[in-house]
Amino acid sequence: MKQEIQVSIHPLAQFAAQLQWSDVPAPVQDRAVDLWVDWFGSVLAGCKARPVASIARFAMSQGPASGPSEVIAQGASSSPMMAALANAAASHFAEQDDVHNGSVFHPAAVVFPPALAVAQAIGASGAELMAACVAGYEVGIRVGEFLGRSHYKVFHTTATAGTLAAAAAVGRLLQLTPAQMQHAFGSAGTQSAGLWEFLRTAADSKQLHTAHAAAAGLMAAYLARDGFTGAQDIFTGAQGMAAGMSSDANPARLTDGLPNGGVGRWATAETSFKWHASCRHTHPAADALQQVMREHGLKPADIAQVTCHVHQGAIDVLGPVVSPTTVHQSKFSMGTVLALAAHFGHAGLTEFDAQFLAPDTVALREKVRMELDAEVDAAYPQRWIGKVTVQTTDGRRLHGRVDEPKGDPGNTLSREEITAKALRLAAYGGAVGTAQATSAVASLWQVAQWPRVGDLLAAGA
Repeated sequence: MKQEIQVSIHPLAQFAAQLQWSDVPAPVQDRAVDLWVDWFGSVLAGCKARPVASIARFAMSQGPASGPSEVIAQGASSSPMMAALANAAASHFAEQDDVHNGSVFHPAAVVFPPALAVAQAIGASGAELMAACVAGYEVGIRVGEFLGRSHYKVFHTTATAGTLAAAAAVGRLLQLTPAQMQHAFGSAGTQSAGLWEFLRTAADSKQLHTAHAAAAGLMAAYLARDGFTGAQDIFTGAQGMAAGMSSDANPARLTDGLPNGGVGRWATAETSFKWHASCRHTHPAADALQQVMREHGLKPADIAQVTCHVHQGAIDVLGPVVSPTTVHQSKFSMGTVLALAAHFGHAGLTEFDAQFLAPDTVALREKVRMELDAEVDAAYPQRWIGKVTVQTTDGRRLHGRVDEPKGDPGNTLSREEITAKALRLAAYGGAVGTAQATSAVASLWQVAQWPRVGDLLAAGA
């Protein structure tokens, strides 16, 4: 008989295992529902994309060919693990899914897919689903913050912290005990993976990152329920995540303001929506450039050069993308994003598809450069300040600054804007008709009242 070493339960595991929807303050509940609807649009936008379709075909080939969990907009269903795999891949393709600034982490893509798949399989209520998703957000964000800036330089935090976030969400739905949740964290953390190298060659790995994180976290939670044990100090152990993946890990971030009795810091409410269909590191500068152009009545032809004053994280991620060759790679090109924003007022999905290599786009792209800025870098990642200097063709030097890019909590989207964005993304993806998408989105806003979570694209959900 296996003898288990007795250790103390980490407060994060205790919190995730015991969170109830009723513990979550009303404003945080509202934000969680906002994020849920926003996520749905990203799934519909990405579900037919080539890399996503490849992962979905793999998932369906592994079976079962039908099951309790919906493979969204694919006309298929499967086991929770395979549905989570496919839906998580779709969630992160369009570059429109949410982001938490302080952790540089995209929670929706790795939390909602596994939680939805399991909720559908076990017949959970909408409130139970949303409580689980808040647990996933709170855990994933704190793990991302704990791993720090050095981690993000090499590792894709959504892929690494995402395994823990997925395990927390699924573990909550499976009603794991705090001890079991800690085992789930250990098994999830040992599977954390995802490297930025794919950007250099425009590889498809980003969709694999979220698919793997969702599925690995789900597996970790189910294994823990079955008595499978995981590392008990996966965060700060001598050979744990911090030791192997970070040089500036801060364990205090794991429990920073962790809510107790509903009171505390709810990181879920700090999560931002993405307005431009590109890497979030490009958004502050794009908004700052648009500010300069509005205030001074500039046209793209008036711009001789744009200097983006950025944090080091932007240079690390965007710097390798010099001459993008694919639409997806272009979303990590500062010059391409700013060129599209300058020409069209918004770097959206259709603009990228049609214009990312257009002569006007490339011409302005080549006029954009990044420069490390001490103020911006010191504020990052808690604040993502946008600062640009624009040199005009008539010799002027103009400065723009945005302290909160559109979509941040202090400059957030209204529910009308979230609905419009979700429907715009659904139309872009083309997998479902307007009437079906509209009906589904209207139903999603009522998720907390659902007695049982069914297929999201079925009438009345």
